[in-house]
Amino acid sequence: MFHQLAINSNTYHGYSLEDAVKGASEAGFTQIELAAVKDHTAHVLPDMTEDELKGIKVLLKDYGMTCVGIGAHSNLMREEGITNLVKSIDLATFFDCQYVITATGDAHNDSDVIEDEKRLVENLEPVLKKCEELGKTLTIETHGNNFATGLTLIKLTQALNNRIKINYDTANVILYGNVLPYEDLEFCVGEIEFVHLKDKLGATNEWNFPAIGDGNLDFNRIFNILEKGNYQGPISVEIEFTPAGPESLSEVNEAVKRSFNYLKSIRV
Repeated sequence: MFHQLAINSNTYHGYSLEDAVKGASEAGFTQIELAAVKDHTAHVLPDMTEDELKGIKVLLKDYGMTCVGIGAHSNLMREEGITNLVKSIDLATFFDCQYVITATGDAHNDSDVIEDEKRLVENLEPVLKKCEELGKTLTIETHGNNFATGLTLIKLTQALNNRIKINYDTANVILYGNVLPYEDLEFCVGEIEFVHLKDKLGATNEWNFPAIGDGNLDFNRIFNILEKGNYQGPISVEIEFTPAGPESLSEVNEAVKRSFNYLKSIRV
């Protein structure tokens, strides 16, 4: 599964995309998920000019980095969120990657309760139609109050006749869903096409996502479940630290390198 590893550029929140690509490349990564979240981690956005997007392509090529997904988190219960997600599909086309990743609510402070799932299904129709026209896959992340676990997302995939897939975040299910990932992952592995590989420290409701291997999760067990389920998609490493954030770019780079080395030690 080592060849499926990527870095989520959101790991470099607060730093430039060039910082992310350079640091991740030096750590050993060759694949990247580009964060496209306005007002959070906007490493790439659908309203960038063609020259700006071409510059990013050159940056990736210069460092031998391939884009595997566009992390375009949008609030799917709001018109502006759907509009943003529809536009973000064009980014997946431009960077020649298969996956568009979103949650159902805001990237952070996702406190809205989706009372009418039928409305969510209706809202997603133009997104799904465009994905299908362009041959892209929409994945919904285990995130927030409404779809925090694989178990809950399975129900949404069924409501949409399996037109979406799951982006499984191994630590979000703890923070938002109060479940460990192991049994939950086994239950839904057949519907997963993108993984956010994230570690967890501290209390269940504590925002503490350290370098992979520095937390409490058993990644050998997680990989065994994915392998048994014949999982073939990207495995995007994401480090979100604590609410205080990293003290420096060098701290981020060190955590990224430590994560890569740890994963290499258990899955070459």
